[in-house]
Amino acid sequence: MIDSPKWRRLAGMGIDELTVRGRQATWTLLERFGVAGGARPPRDATGGRGGSRARPDPLARFRETVRDRFFPGACDAASASVLRSRLPRAAGALLAAAESVCAGRFDLLGYRGLRFGDPIDWHLDPVSGRRSPPGHWSRLDPLDASRAGDSKVVWELNRHQWMVILGQAYRLTGEERFAQAFARQATHWMEANPPQRGINWASSLEAALRLISWTWTMALVASSQVLTAAMFARLVWCIEAHARHIERHLSRYFSPNTHLTGEALGLFYAGAVFPWLRGAARWRALGARILGEQSERQVLPDGVHFELSTCYQRYTAEFYLHFLILARRQGIAVPAPLHARLERLIEFLLAVRRPDGSVPSLGDDDGGALLPLALRPPGDFRGLFALAAAFLGRADFAWAAGGPAPEVLWVLGPRGLESLEALDPAPPASAPSRLFPSGGYAVMRSGWDRAAHHAILDAGPLGCSVSGGHGHADLLSIQCSAFGEPFLVDPGTGVYAAGRPWRDHFRSSAAHSTVEVDGRPQAVPEGPFRWRHRPAACLRRFVSTEHYDYADADHDAYGRLPDPVRHRRRVIFARRRYWVLVDDLEGEAEHRIELRFQFAPLPVSMDDDSWARARGAGGGGLLLRAFARIPLQASLLCGESAPFQGWISPAYGRAVPAPLLVYRTQGRLPLRIVTLLYPIASSLDPPPRVRLAGDSGSAPDGLALAHGDGLFDALAWGDDGVVLRRA
Repeated sequence: MIDSPKWRRLAGMGIDELTVRGRQATWTLLERFGVAGGARPPRDATGGRGGSRARPDPLARFRETVRDRFFPGACDAASASVLRSRLPRAAGALLAAAESVCAGRFDLLGYRGLRFGDPIDWHLDPVSGRRSPPGHWSRLDPLDASRAGDSKVVWELNRHQWMVILGQAYRLTGEERFAQAFARQATHWMEANPPQRGINWASSLEAALRLISWTWTMALVASSQVLTAAMFARLVWCIEAHARHIERHLSRYFSPNTHLTGEALGLFYAGAVFPWLRGAARWRALGARILGEQSERQVLPDGVHFELSTCYQRYTAEFYLHFLILARRQGIAVPAPLHARLERLIEFLLAVRRPDGSVPSLGDDDGGALLPLALRPPGDFRGLFALAAAFLGRADFAWAAGGPAPEVLWVLGPRGLESLEALDPAPPASAPSRLFPSGGYAVMRSGWDRAAHHAILDAGPLGCSVSGGHGHADLLSIQCSAFGEPFLVDPGTGVYAAGRPWRDHFRSSAAHSTVEVDGRPQAVPEGPFRWRHRPAACLRRFVSTEHYDYADADHDAYGRLPDPVRHRRRVIFARRRYWVLVDDLEGEAEHRIELRFQFAPLPVSMDDDSWARARGAGGGGLLLRAFARIPLQASLLCGESAPFQGWISPAYGRAVPAPLLVYRTQGRLPLRIVTLLYPIASSLDPPPRVRLAGDSGSAPDGLALAHGDGLFDALAWGDDGVVLRRA
């Protein structure tokens, strides 16, 4: 009897999966032998195959119809003039980026000024200096960094989103040199990347994003003299080749997540914008069908995207925004639930949005976007909020946007900006604190104002149900902002395949504000996008009252230890003023416990009385101290490399030192540690006086706080909930 991982995987596949994988394997073999290479390059200036029969001019048709069938902002010359007058800084930043591209310098992900040679080497990773080998895409392993370098960097260049910047610059200035740069680079790319050959055909999602970028750039430079009939025919031939490739190799079972929805959007783009192509009607229908089906599967009932990543949640929201807007322009009916799911996606991002306007990182964040029509740092989702507000008519989304955004002009045009500004921006009418039970997130917020306190408890599973590939081993981790400024943060992502030690560190338990037992992570990675096992946290209870918020959750990730350990964390947000964390470690033997808190890159010091004092840039601060019945050893680490400790990754490919506070102890379980997170208006304010409640021989079941303003809180907790009294 055959028993191997491969055969076990095959045995677990259903008929549909076996059929799809078999069909895709057949296409791959046919491509390798040159039998199914796809569309041929055009032979004449109009894109036809020759012959005496007259054919309509596709370029003329495109120029006539694109204004009515594509995004109005991309085709309305007024968009550029309004951008120059209303948002001159955004226009200037865009033109500076276009000049940099023309000079051969590329800002990609967390890297600045990358050079790929002249002419561009489309297969080079300039960070590692490695160049992916030639050959059919299926013979390459994009995750083999020893041969290909970091495929993420290579693919980011080959998404050609920077070509859209050239198109925008052409619209802003009318200078032909920007359109010429696009035509030159696109021509060179087609010569260096024939269909099915090389790393840039190894991901159907990357092909879809490139197709979308080309479509946008062609719309932006439609009036340029550079876009001749011959040039247009070559571009459309390549778009057709991309659509055929995507259709044959959809990620239905390989990565049925944002890969599949992004690919479906690419097919919809191709079918909607180039309706004369032979497969256009089929691509349009297939893309729309997949997007409809996957919205129900990937968007959880509470609006959280099933990959449990704010970055990929934004991706998904952008996919569906573009789909719904383009479908409306095409006169295509879309099921009503799609609009509701899109709104829920954005409502979650609004709930976790920090008071300073940034969106925190949850899970992987590689900084990617569907179409970055404005230059924004990671965590700046204002463009998404603004576009969603204008399209959906949501005043709370307009409030989160904070004003007009370039994305609205480029997508919806001046009328879209008028729709946005016609709204009366207002914070959400819902309570500031909220539970997202499907995703497993408890959000605790003092209010919607700019100086609010805000915290997120992660009490969900490790990544999505398919593979957990973009999830982190951060069960029961916490992030918080005080007086609007982030203090405890997610460490970020680092890199994917090219730097395995960094990859494993940034998604490890040790990099997050949670508890580690016996120096072991909650889960062990198995490759850059898989885990040996995937534990999940369970949210036992969430209560939000006038005086406090209370979340109670646990996980059994350490149930695999010889003496199984269960970690339970209760978070109490008292008086909307401070947080109390109650960590219970349940077991019977002796264990080594580490309680970790990862700060943003700001000054943190230890006072003589064991309080950690974090100083914010705005003058406020956060005091933190852990209490237990046994001694706790506190240490501050920053920028350590053996092992990695005290780092955050603000953008893909970047790592900067940031203080990490660790409390260590060793003893027989059970053990309870109580931690007070106490925001202070001035970073020099003294800490409150704290007294633990409970017999000296038992775990503390309450505490008393004497605040500096003379008020006194008595706080007690138990299995039934919380009691809070003020004297």
